[in-house]
Amino acid sequence: MYEEILAEFQEERVRYVIVGGVALGLFGSPRTTYDLDILVEMSDDNLSKIVKILKENGYSVKQPVDPMGIADARTRKKWIEEKGMKAFNFYKADSGKEVDIIIDSPVSFKEAQKSMVLVRGGGLTLPVLSTDNILKMKKEAGRDIDQLDIKYLNKIKGLKKTK
Repeated sequence: MYEEILAEFQEERVRYVIVGGVALGLFGSPRTTYDLDILVEMSDDNLSKIVKILKENGYSVKQPVDPMGIADARTRKKWIEEKGMKAFNFYKADSGKEVDIIIDSPVSFKEAQKSMVLVRGGGLTLPVLSTDNILKMKKEAGRDIDQLDIKYLNKIKGLKKTK
């Protein structure tokens, strides 16, 4: 569903890991989702690559701001502190696709990278957040859907142990 941007992320050596519902699906959860959540290295250069790729692929932002602002550490910090922003959303109106860049997370990119899992899909090798770190993020978020995801993740972890 998001192969075109994920292929470009790979080509441009974007540093990211897939989190959220898509990650759950890649691990075997039956829950479907329409958005792609990514946790990224928060360097200005890396974020600039991501914004460029998304814009070139027809993604826009709902917020009344310049999306390149996310590629500036001071602006990001201001958005997190003053607006309580946890993620920066890009959407593609004609397709219903959305990409959320997680900018405030209980799991840092550096921590995520240490235990990420590489999953083959659609001719790509996708970096996916480990089940333990997904659990950490889901517990912190605490929404109803996160509680359901936690149950699925625990079942998935249990199945892995019995293999």
